[in-house]
Amino acid sequence: MRHLALLAALALPLAPALAAEDAAPAAVEARPAALVADGVPAVPSDLAAASRPYMESRGASFVGWNDGDKSMLIATRFGNTSQIHRVAMPMGARQQLTFEEEPVSAGAWSPKSADIMLVQKDIGGNEFYQIYAMKNGRLVLLTDGKSRNSFNAWSDDGTLVGYTSTRRNGRDSDLYVMNPRDPASGRMVAEVEGGGWYLTDFAPDKSWALVAKYVSVQKTDLYRLDLASGALTPIGDHAKTIAIGGAAFAPDGTIWVTSDEGSDFQRLGTIDPKSGAFTPRGPAEKWDVDTFDISDDGRFIAYVVNEAGMSKLRILDVKSGKARTVEALPAGIIGGIDIAPWGEIGLSFTSARSAADAYSVNPQTLAVTRWTQSETGGLDVTKNVEPELVSVKSFDGLAVSGFLYRPDPAKFPGKRPLIMNVHGGPEGQSRPGFLGRNNYLLNELGIAIFYPNVRGSTGYGKTFVSLDNGPFKREDSVKDMGAFLDVLAKDPALDAARFGLTGGSYGGYMCYAAATHYADKLRANLCVVAISNFVTFLENTQDYRRDLRRVEYGDERVPEQRAKLLEISPLTRVGDIRKPLYVVTGANDPRVPASEAEQIVAAVRKNGGTAWHLVGTNEGHGFAKKENADYQFWTSLLFWQQYLLN
Repeated sequence: MRHLALLAALALPLAPALAAEDAAPAAVEARPAALVADGVPAVPSDLAAASRPYMESRGASFVGWNDGDKSMLIATRFGNTSQIHRVAMPMGARQQLTFEEEPVSAGAWSPKSADIMLVQKDIGGNEFYQIYAMKNGRLVLLTDGKSRNSFNAWSDDGTLVGYTSTRRNGRDSDLYVMNPRDPASGRMVAEVEGGGWYLTDFAPDKSWALVAKYVSVQKTDLYRLDLASGALTPIGDHAKTIAIGGAAFAPDGTIWVTSDEGSDFQRLGTIDPKSGAFTPRGPAEKWDVDTFDISDDGRFIAYVVNEAGMSKLRILDVKSGKARTVEALPAGIIGGIDIAPWGEIGLSFTSARSAADAYSVNPQTLAVTRWTQSETGGLDVTKNVEPELVSVKSFDGLAVSGFLYRPDPAKFPGKRPLIMNVHGGPEGQSRPGFLGRNNYLLNELGIAIFYPNVRGSTGYGKTFVSLDNGPFKREDSVKDMGAFLDVLAKDPALDAARFGLTGGSYGGYMCYAAATHYADKLRANLCVVAISNFVTFLENTQDYRRDLRRVEYGDERVPEQRAKLLEISPLTRVGDIRKPLYVVTGANDPRVPASEAEQIVAAVRKNGGTAWHLVGTNEGHGFAKKENADYQFWTSLLFWQQYLLN
């Protein structure tokens, strides 16, 4: 009954702010030491207690296999951050392997011998990753400790790793190889220009490696890298705009890739390293093939198809070209697939009614085995609402869609408030996965949530993803948000007078943009690690990623583009922000510098507007530490309560 009473209290105006002078001070939650709350009210302890079960769900993501003992590596959180754990058998105990203050979610045992495990982590969300070896419960640094280093791939025999590093000049991702058992063996193989390079796989004989250069979401160039000389030889015609989503060697040396050459979607197939000719393999798919892995004997390939946001796992028999679909997995999202040497397929799976967990699939029987069952704060997540697909015609007739989660109408009768939540990227896609803390908004506050996929989102083909490119098309995606708002306003179950909007990263820019363009349709906006001025963003984002972002947004060095970038920047139109704004920032963010938040908060306040500002001094591009993420969520509840629900 106490829980119900607290929930009822949340439906009233904020009690602490309106308490009588002679009332006892309300108890408040201690703010994490690393958070700076500027203009943000204290969090009542009653609010934290009422929402606590939703804070305590966790997920487990499949990371890889141990070839020696057939155990599984997963990443999950039992303390403040996600760490690497070992699971010896399905539903076995989760044995923690790393014990770091910072999150550790990427790790890999060496193939064959499994005598050494590598992990990757940064400090405070700065994304200047270092590679470590795990020895006696401690991490031993293998890279320089200063530059940005990214683990790429093991050789099949487990004697070499490929990685990239910006150590030469802080900007370019040069290609390196190392035997991690001897850190002194690390050497630069190829000096390159740009931040989009990575080594995708080693040839079976280790004489050369397959290298990719990511240019944009529409274009990735493949190269042959001679490991002795460092010579890079283009594979295919790089004058063509072709997206390559993945590339790997089969045991016989055949190169398998996902490519959109000759199609609007990424298809699975093989590529000739000499001619660059791409040959689709297996059944024709009507959607993107997201990812794949090849069995050690080369007999089958496991691949995942993204069907309008839902994942389908298929097993391709290489010899016959026929594929079977794994039907035992319900509708949801699959990630991180890896085939063990003995043939079992490891993967992560999540859905609206299931937190992320690790599973395996038998390639012969297609039977699915669950390896972890993550705790969900004692809540019965099988009762969570499934989303419905909403499709609308935008201003120019383009069909755009998104996923709408509605509160239980029996529990919350009448028209309901709504929050639109825009994904980042912009090369991203909102998909119907587990909502975690946001289920509190649905289940306890009766707030509907809508996740749009505006033009520029992935998953709908290369034509669709290109429709927002550059500064002159950028606001077409903003207009898509307006089309969604217009259609949702006519929904008889939704209250158009109580619409809010949130988003992070690029979704944060969309959040600011919506605050300027649709102030008459929105009551409040909560914008996370967001771009406020495209020119200052491009000038101040980290060197290694600046050119990659110029391809998407435009080049601020070109006068015509600079002028347009300034014109469409929310900071330029800050006078149009007439509704309350909540801005969340990571002080160490290498992608969207903290200055982007500081300048718009100052401008809104100078104009007499309301702007809350929460800064994580030990966070980067989003809050990764549980105590910070919890406090951010609680303050967001205060924000929505005050400016959306009341």
